[in-house]
Amino acid sequence: MVKFSTKNRVLLNLTPADLRLFEPHLERVEIPLRYAIETPNKPISHVYFVENGIVSLTTMGPKRLPIEVAVVGYEGFTGVCVVLGGDRSPLDTNVQVAGEAHRLETGALQALIAKNPAMAGVLNRYSQVLLTQIAQTALANGRAMLEERLARWLLMGQDRMQSDELTLTHEFLALMLAVRRPGVTNAMTALKKKGHVEARRGRIVILNRNGLIKVAGKFYGVPEAELERLLG
Repeated sequence: MVKFSTKNRVLLNLTPADLRLFEPHLERVEIPLRYAIETPNKPISHVYFVENGIVSLTTMGPKRLPIEVAVVGYEGFTGVCVVLGGDRSPLDTNVQVAGEAHRLETGALQALIAKNPAMAGVLNRYSQVLLTQIAQTALANGRAMLEERLARWLLMGQDRMQSDELTLTHEFLALMLAVRRPGVTNAMTALKKKGHVEARRGRIVILNRNGLIKVAGKFYGVPEAELERLLG
């Protein structure tokens, strides 16, 4: 028998007994780029515990232009509304950096929680982390300069990819930050001039993380501190 392995922080926070209950229901799958994990207002069939890659939660703005409200990586899972008693969300949930995940049928998860209410505590702690991230994103979108928002996103991407090199285009970042592409190019140029990043075609290399943290300022760090406090 192949020993179950994971680096997902929520799964790792389960007790060994609870993880053994989860294991038979978890299916390791690839999550390809642009894969739609959840569609707005449609029943959620599976919850995905991300192993690697980045999943983006977006809401639709005017002219059907999406804006990102949160990202999920190996620290968490999709479909938190299922844990909170719902079965669907008004948000789009799509893969923005391809990777892998352990997926679990919604019904199976609900049955596990019903039989073992204590395990819901771990899942709810991550839900709090995600809600904190959504609130911080709202603050950044409403109060931060574009350079600060870009620095914050690059730090969040680096956290989840655990790599200094991110496969991202300016077009993608413009879409996620709900700005025009020239704005992203100007903000990226400013970060390059400060020596914080190096931008190549379709790739961004982070050279100075501390420099990015300084640029992002108060807009980065609050959800990250909650993650360490609740699931550290």
